[in-house]
Amino acid sequence: MSLLRDLFRATPPKLGGGPSAARRGGSQRNHPVFAHFVREATPPNLGGEFGIAIIPFIGLLILAGCNPRASVSNAASMPAAPEVSVVTVTGEDVPIYSDYAAQTFARDMVEVRGRVDGYIEKRLFETGSDVKAGQPLYILDLRPYEADVQKLRGELSQSEANKEFASKQVALLQAEADLAQAQANLLKAQQDVDRLRPLVKEEAAPQQDLDNAIAALKANQANVRARQAAVEQARLSTKAQIETTAAQVESQQAALRSSELNLEYATIRAPISGRIGDSLVQVGGLVTRNSAQPLTTIVPLDVIWVRFKLSENEYFDYEQRKASTSNKNIPVQLVLADGQTYPHEGRVQNTVNQVDSKTGTIEVQAIFQNPDHTLLPGQFGRLRMWIKDRKNVILVPQRAVQELQGLQSVLIVGPENQVQARTISTAERVSERWVVTQGLKAGDRVIVEGIQKAMPGNIVNPIPYSVGGPSDCHQKGPRSGCTTSGPDGGPDAKKSRR
Repeated sequence: MSLLRDLFRATPPKLGGGPSAARRGGSQRNHPVFAHFVREATPPNLGGEFGIAIIPFIGLLILAGCNPRASVSNAASMPAAPEVSVVTVTGEDVPIYSDYAAQTFARDMVEVRGRVDGYIEKRLFETGSDVKAGQPLYILDLRPYEADVQKLRGELSQSEANKEFASKQVALLQAEADLAQAQANLLKAQQDVDRLRPLVKEEAAPQQDLDNAIAALKANQANVRARQAAVEQARLSTKAQIETTAAQVESQQAALRSSELNLEYATIRAPISGRIGDSLVQVGGLVTRNSAQPLTTIVPLDVIWVRFKLSENEYFDYEQRKASTSNKNIPVQLVLADGQTYPHEGRVQNTVNQVDSKTGTIEVQAIFQNPDHTLLPGQFGRLRMWIKDRKNVILVPQRAVQELQGLQSVLIVGPENQVQARTISTAERVSERWVVTQGLKAGDRVIVEGIQKAMPGNIVNPIPYSVGGPSDCHQKGPRSGCTTSGPDGGPDAKKSRR
């Protein structure tokens, strides 16, 4: 060991090449760390030129590590703690909703059909426009129906004239006049007989005259009876004629009304108010009253119906909730295909009368006001219904939850800003957040953004997470659904709950 030290004392001038180098070598040799390293690290059997040559380089490395300037440079080169966005969770009261696949439909949709046959001459509407009840839609060829109306009007006038003539009872009056004349002749014949009979007894008048008078009396009696029968026949005939002509008038009036209706039907009008579809028969096409194909359809849009389906268990739960509400009615909301919530609340109107045996579900129908006619039949969406209220629950953003092999977990920032992993259990989803039932407590700081930079055990720099910040909703756009991510399911959820 003494030989090694002597060699070391002799080596630096040779390696350094000058007095300054010798002085530097002497100062290095006097450094306590260097002396300790030489004592502890030099093997006992090290000798020769190899040991003499390596010792100065070892000393340089040790002195470089002990240099204060080198320590500051190493500290500056260390990476800073990564920045992550965190949300501090607290207990909240939130209403829970359930969404169901739904489709709109028009319960009172009407098919427009022709009531008479004819060729279309005019179409008076635009496809997709709103029409009013009674508004003309098509005009058929009117000429055949106008001719029928004129013909039946003439026949009706003739029947009315016959009725008027029958009502005058001219034949009856003539028969009654003939009867009166026969009765007058009978009276004269009776007077002649009465006058001649005493004269014949006194032989003041010939018997022949009396016989003639008696014969005339009998003839007048027969004539009176005949005239009476003629009067009765005329009375019956006149009555029958009056009734017949009256019936003819009524029949002609009905035929004329039917013809006038056909003329009116030749102008096809909208039976209800609503939005009209495309015309399936164009101008010049033939319309028949027995055609299987309608001309067009009209759907009323002032109210729109929505159908959705509940399982048997969901239906029983719904009936219990409905019974517990004051007005026996649960408000519902409609979420459209673009994610927007329809501004008008609806209500469940009715359910069908049986469960679908193939799917085990029952159809429920709700009604929504549609004053702006923005909803159309056949649109798909989601119907949102209130289920229950949860009290003092923890909610975390959905994007903060990681799932692997059926296990859900989040990263939290613990004491001294150290990242920790927590396994959680979730229940319902409220807008863009999960209800956490196990694994978190109020006050925990959950990492929402920067999860890829945070590893359990690492130190991070937490900053508050902003739901409406530039890194979230403003980059997603107005249709991202961020407006419904409030603590209670969003403003729409509050509105529905009311």
